[in-house]
Amino acid sequence: MPSVSDRESGGGSQPWEPRRPPAPSGATADVARAVLVRIRGRTRDHGSRRRVRPGAAGRAGPNGREAGARRPRGGGRGSPLDRAAAAAGAPGRVSALPSLTFLGGAGTVTGSKHLVSTPGGRLLLDCGLFQGLEPLRRRNWGPPPVSPSSIDAIVLSHAHIDHSGALPLFVRLGFRGPIFATPPTQDLLRILLLDAAHLQEEEADAANRHGWSKHHPALPLFTAADAEAALARVVPTSFGAEFAVLPGVSARFRRAGHILGAASVELVLRDRRPTTVVFSGDLGRPNRPLLHDPEPVRRADVLLVESTYGDRRHAPAAEEALAAVVRAAADRGGALLVPAFAVGRAQELLWHLYVLEAAGKIPALPTYLDSPMAIAVTDVYARHPSEHDEALRAAVAAADPQLRRRVTLVRRAEDSKALNDVAGPMIVIAGSGMATGGRILHHLHHRLADPRTTVLLPGFQAAGTRGRSLQDGAATVRMFGHDVPVRAHVAVLDGLSAHADREEILAWLARFAAPPRAVHVVHGEPPAAEALAAAIRTRLHWRSVAVAADRAHVPLRP
Repeated sequence: MPSVSDRESGGGSQPWEPRRPPAPSGATADVARAVLVRIRGRTRDHGSRRRVRPGAAGRAGPNGREAGARRPRGGGRGSPLDRAAAAAGAPGRVSALPSLTFLGGAGTVTGSKHLVSTPGGRLLLDCGLFQGLEPLRRRNWGPPPVSPSSIDAIVLSHAHIDHSGALPLFVRLGFRGPIFATPPTQDLLRILLLDAAHLQEEEADAANRHGWSKHHPALPLFTAADAEAALARVVPTSFGAEFAVLPGVSARFRRAGHILGAASVELVLRDRRPTTVVFSGDLGRPNRPLLHDPEPVRRADVLLVESTYGDRRHAPAAEEALAAVVRAAADRGGALLVPAFAVGRAQELLWHLYVLEAAGKIPALPTYLDSPMAIAVTDVYARHPSEHDEALRAAVAAADPQLRRRVTLVRRAEDSKALNDVAGPMIVIAGSGMATGGRILHHLHHRLADPRTTVLLPGFQAAGTRGRSLQDGAATVRMFGHDVPVRAHVAVLDGLSAHADREEILAWLARFAAPPRAVHVVHGEPPAAEALAAAIRTRLHWRSVAVAADRAHVPLRP
């Protein structure tokens, strides 16, 4: 992976030295990569540029990917957004009494940003972009909820764009502090942020060339240079190690098990009356493949807990359900199309297919990983063997090369398009995970009208996305300017979700030694958040539990 640039836009010195942990030996990385991808040398590769991950900030453009260029308050330097940020009033850089303000990820599952104000300065827990419904996406282009130059540090739970995607924007608008993240998160950020930036630039260029934007010129929300400037500020910090964030504030990362590098965050505000603030981040699921289980946290005075699936339980026996979907798709004789997130979901799907084929539970179908980003992310997974669970380590040690022969890596756009001519049963895994953009749109556009096609939705589909429309039984889905009839069979498999369900969240909470003084339920659509809050009160008998309200300001001490 290229080294992190030390260049910063806007000048200024950098008081720390970006560092990376040593990579595993070449042999270890190669074997782990082989097991994760299940290949035997077949790859559609030829060194083309990555163009796969949808820009999480905008709506779908004419090329089917999310268009950052279409919004009115564009992100180029000197834009109205820059001027608004410069004029944004920040009510004091420090606070005599510690407080918490929810600037995103409250009342919604995206845009995670939580402002912690202390006597020693101000920090953000996460710095994400909004996704899904248009009113949410529009917020990415409005004046920032807080002046970025007033923020002294950012502590990042993980690399997903709804938790990290606003970093380039904040750095361009004046943020000059450190960004603390785990080493795997640092590696993933380089892939996700640069890809999102390139897409933003492409959409702006297309809008200007073809005249489909009413804004002249159309501007990207942020650029690759902005992303590089953000990456230069990342300070990789190991799990379990205490580190100073601000004067009088320290933090520690605990494994959250959601995706590679994902962490829960413990903040300790040290004063005459120390206060511990815990942010769950996105919690993963226990006993899942590839990664370690979520680690418990023993105590907190104030807790922020996610609620993505706070109103439901995941279906049991997800692997058996996946096998049934694959067998049915093979019987229909058409393609099995799987919209999958490049980080986490694609790798877990490949693992399940590996296990099911080895057990003889599914036929050996040609499988295409049609996502340069997912391919790059799989390499990052292979570079961090200390984060692999026991099952993956055992498979690496005893991998059967015959089980890796059926996945073809598809990097070039022309090879992706050539899949339109491939007939017969096959599996295509492509981004994006909610069908908001990326190569999966081309496959859906080509095959949704074919009743032999199967579409598998293996995770959460946010309101306002094409994935949600398919999940809800839409008769048509709009792509590339017209409505495509849905005659394909659509299967939903939430048991493969990387998010803990209600029972798994409650089990994680039950390991606290005592109830927190205050619990704020975040990162969930309102029904899910309310249901989880009610379950915490009735099942755990915790009293002070509330659903976080957008822009609400709460004290961190009684």
